[in-house]
Amino acid sequence: MRVQRWLPQFCACPLLDKPSDCPQYDPFDCCRGIGLVIGFSLIILLSACSPKPSPVPREIMLQQTWELKPGDEIEGHQVAASLGDVSIALKGNALRAPFMGEVELAASGVRCIYFSTPEIPAYLFRFCGLRRLQLGPVSSGEVIGSGEYVHFATLRRQPDGSWAFVEPSRSVLERALTDR
Repeated sequence: MRVQRWLPQFCACPLLDKPSDCPQYDPFDCCRGIGLVIGFSLIILLSACSPKPSPVPREIMLQQTWELKPGDEIEGHQVAASLGDVSIALKGNALRAPFMGEVELAASGVRCIYFSTPEIPAYLFRFCGLRRLQLGPVSSGEVIGSGEYVHFATLRRQPDGSWAFVEPSRSVLERALTDR
């Protein structure tokens, strides 16, 4: 039979030297077995490539409010920073985690993230304008994003659970901008 020539050796009858001499040999049974192996392999590969669920952006209640907020639009131009932010030219360079902590998407703003750390739990740091974000738990010094500019704000938790803008921390910015 012509089909038998291309069948792998493991498809041959274990009792005889040549598959064509085997009374129980059916080349199509062997092909079905190979097909099943290939089919299951494809299913496993495709299921491993499923997309990760989108992270849920963190919403915080701010104690202060201003008319203009990051993410607002004025005459077709998007507001990238507002009161409480310090803007720094990154020139495409990386921004690093200033401490061991967690990076979360911010619910508002232009490509904004919140960085929190158990080392200083009463503070939350907001970085906006970044690309290639690294979300989730991060180590100190790990790259958390990059961009042309970063807009940075420091927030402090208030007794009522809201957050208030406070003077930006120079030392946190130094740690975030330093290659380690």
